[in-house]
Amino acid sequence: MDVRQREKREARYMEIIGRYERIVVETFPKIMGEVVMALEAGPQDILGATFHELELHNTARGQFFTPYALCQMMAKMQIGDDTAALIEKRGYITAQEPAVGAGATIIALAEALKDAGINYQQHLHVVAVDIDPRAVHMAYIQFSLMHIPAQVIVGDTLRLEFREDWFTPAHVMGFWSGRLAADRAADLASAPPPPIPSPPAVVKKVKPPPKPAGLTLFDFGL
Repeated sequence: MDVRQREKREARYMEIIGRYERIVVETFPKIMGEVVMALEAGPQDILGATFHELELHNTARGQFFTPYALCQMMAKMQIGDDTAALIEKRGYITAQEPAVGAGATIIALAEALKDAGINYQQHLHVVAVDIDPRAVHMAYIQFSLMHIPAQVIVGDTLRLEFREDWFTPAHVMGFWSGRLAADRAADLASAPPPPIPSPPAVVKKVKPPPKPAGLTLFDFGL
């Protein structure tokens, strides 16, 4: 995050916090402490579940938060025998989530990797997108507390429109921006050159046969 972005977000924070009375502001650190303790008890989507239970989600736009148990099942199905081999070859694996919500699918993936004996904090990088800034902020908080290297983006995946991104502390401290850029450059350098296109085939025009004299039963306009 550059200085200008940090200053902009700090100004936004001061604007929001100024709307609340002091007694309400003093509860925010307590809520944060509860979130920390919930995640220390075990991986879970505590913010998404709370958001959904309070019915703060937008059902009119089809916004639903996937139950964490279902995310766990899907994550375990993705971890195969070749996962360790891929990490051994490249050093890490990547995950992309086009509609991240509060981050349940990624949290479940991190848990599945941990259960498989893989340190997700070192061997997983995530790029996650959601159209709802509130969802992005929830995912960012939970990924940060779990030390998941991630870039969380506010944007519309279907339209390929992206407005702002948030880099977790694990992403920054792990120098993931440079690491990913270096690997992309190496992949491009080692990629085979594109094939030389063959010259277009010459199509020889064939003169149609002359029409027979007189009437014919079938006349196709030749």
